[in-house]
Amino acid sequence: MSLLKEFREFSIKGNMIDMAIGVVIGAAFNSVLDALVKEIFMPPLSLMTKGLNWENKKLILQDKVVENGSVITEEVAMGYGKLIEVGIDFLVISLTIFLVVKAMNRLRRKADDPQDVTEKTPKDIELLNAISLQLEKQTKILEEISTKN
Repeated sequence: MSLLKEFREFSIKGNMIDMAIGVVIGAAFNSVLDALVKEIFMPPLSLMTKGLNWENKKLILQDKVVENGSVITEEVAMGYGKLIEVGIDFLVISLTIFLVVKAMNRLRRKADDPQDVTEKTPKDIELLNAISLQLEKQTKILEEISTKN
């Protein structure tokens, strides 16, 4: 099979399109969550720490040396504030994804439950449930026959 034909089959099956949609939605989701952290979560954290700007916090290892208006050595510092902000970003993103997946799983369980009448059960689940019930009845009948003999 030629490479072009394989690529065409891959792209037609939707894998590539689904992946591209996922990347675009993920990028948009990242922008929303980044704004959420910077505009919603960081200001109260800064307020609780009396106006401390976390993004600019750093541990200075070596000060900048300036003589006669020219810089002799640059400042060497470890910026831990950005790490705190990214950590909060990560926590918000992972919590949000957890809640979305949890909600999706709950909806899926409701849809797969044939006894739940609030959600319309898909036809394949109804058929599988009917087959399962019939198999259970047949098994009981066969067990009764085998115990009589």
